[in-house]
Amino acid sequence: MKAVQLSNYDRTPEIADVAEPEAAAPLDVVVRIGGAGVCRTDLHIIEGQWAQKTGVSLPYTLGHENAGWVHAVGSAVSNVEVGDPVILHPLVTCGLCRPCRGGDDVHCENSTFPGINTDGGYAEFLRTNARAVVKLGDSLEPAAVAALADAGLTAYHAARKAVAALRPGDTVVVIGSGGLGHIGVQALKAMTPAEVIVVDRSWEALGLAELAGAEHLVNADGTQVEAVLDLTDGHGAEAVVDFVGEGGAIEDGIAMLRRTGDYYVVGYGGTLAIPTIDIISTEINFVGNLVGSYNDLEELMTLAARGKVSLHTRTYPLTDFGKALEDLDNGQVKGRAILVP
Repeated sequence: MKAVQLSNYDRTPEIADVAEPEAAAPLDVVVRIGGAGVCRTDLHIIEGQWAQKTGVSLPYTLGHENAGWVHAVGSAVSNVEVGDPVILHPLVTCGLCRPCRGGDDVHCENSTFPGINTDGGYAEFLRTNARAVVKLGDSLEPAAVAALADAGLTAYHAARKAVAALRPGDTVVVIGSGGLGHIGVQALKAMTPAEVIVVDRSWEALGLAELAGAEHLVNADGTQVEAVLDLTDGHGAEAVVDFVGEGGAIEDGIAMLRRTGDYYVVGYGGTLAIPTIDIISTEINFVGNLVGSYNDLEELMTLAARGKVSLHTRTYPLTDFGKALEDLDNGQVKGRAILVP
């Protein structure tokens, strides 16, 4: 089969002919890929930023946001059948460790992460397991939802945490309305009556936020903190969900937060530096967010099937992966780029 493989860090991946995966273990599921999301993390992987963390052996196949159709199953698989359309939770988990048994499979002690530390979905087929596959509703197509498997799941995971603490009359600020942010806005609007303020330097991204239902749009032109404070009567927002995490976004976000507020960190790259006396005197909270659980993904697919969450996508043939990566790197992708074999 054809697969996009990374053979050397800091070099463009290449199309290669590799062996088609087989359902060897009882719970294995082989999926024919219908769409693979192109993520900024893929750019970081190519640059070598994840090399030490993952320890993956090169060459291997990229792609950690995947959806498609069940192609083959192991002898013990009972939750899906060949031909079923599915989206894949990004982790292949064991189900036996303490985190898995507690429903916190994101922190499975024995997980693998296709596209990060093992072969992923920039290919015609991908092997995962029965614990990772979520069957899609009749109204959903794999290519249309593939990026929800990680970008959407991460955004939903953070939004769901914020929703638990938000009440009618509260305000939540979303920093960044790009590939993750515009999904986060939709999730917030689907689950909370709180008003949503979106801050972004791109008017195109703010346009996505407006379509997603945000009540207030703030251009990050240097006056964004003052604008948010004006919109919240000088108090700041009860919650800030930061999908940027660098380039001054953190400092702005903290300044937009009211006393006892919650700051949800999703984007990364910057450094969180705040005097501890400012934390205790205002009782603000900082909450990290990785990726969502299997249950989070099921819930997100329910919202997607009901039309509450949708992706703005641009599709590319698998052979045009280089163009997709280049467009993403140059900021020319509105929403998410999807590779379709």
